[in-house]
Formats: sequence, structure tokens, C-alpha cells
Amino acid sequence: MKRVLFLCTENSCRSQMAEAITRRFLGKDVQASSAGTRPSKVNPKAIEVLKEIGIDISGARSKHIDEFAGERFDLVVTLCGGARDACPFWPGQGKRLHFGLDDPAKAKGTRQEVLSSFRAVRDRIIDELIPILKKELDLQESSNA
Repeated sequence: MKRVLFLCTENSCRSQMAEAITRRFLGKDVQASSAGTRPSKVNPKAIEVLKEIGIDISGARSKHIDEFAGERFDLVVTLCGGARDACPFWPGQGKRLHFGLDDPAKAKGTRQEVLSSFRAVRDRIIDELIPILKKELDLQESSNA
């Protein structure tokens, strides 16, 4: 089984969503984890927009990258510039990939406009990142995505 680690600054939105979506779509082939350089708490709106597609992360917690120190990953994916800059390398890592996503937690506007930003990130992960992961991890096309 391949291992992938998603890194973001707070491990509250983007990396949490990427971890959960990867588990849903590639879980038989990939063990997904996520962490942050300055973890905080899982954003309730990330929980909400994943629940809309049947993924429950209500029990998830933000984790610091130090929790994964010394572990081997086939792929380390940074999702924001802060994590990319703070983690220029991962000791013992396989491949490294940067897939920049806007931080939906910084979205302004009505509740629906903010949720729309979270949905846009969720959908980019599904539509763009999952196919990239399949290619980078050399997974068979039989994976559910």
C-alpha cells in the first residue's frame, strides 16, 4: 500500500479534505495522512462540505508534522505555500509534489459564498488532485475515482 502525507499550515481545511477524499477514492491502494506546520483545529465548514458528499470527518483532529517524523511516505503533497516553504524536504521521503489551493478559511462574504469557496477546494481535490495522485503513485486505473 502506498503512503501519502498532505501538508498545510493549520491542518484545518485543505489537508484535512485531501486526506479524507483520498481515503474515499483511493483507500484500497493508499494510506492517507495529513498534518500542519502550525496545527489548529478542523474547520467546521470543511466538515460540512465533506458531509455533503457522504464523508464524515467530524472526529478528525489537526496534527503537527512532528507526529510523522521519521515515517516514510511515497508522496508528500504540500497544499499551501506556507507548508511548502516550511518543509522544503521530508527526510526519507519518496516524491514531493506541490498542489496549491486557495485557503477557503480566508474567504469573505455571505455564509453561502464562504461555503462555495470550501466546495471549490473540495471539488478541485476530487477532479484534479485525485487523478494526479493516481499518476504519481502509479496506481492501476481500477481505483475508484
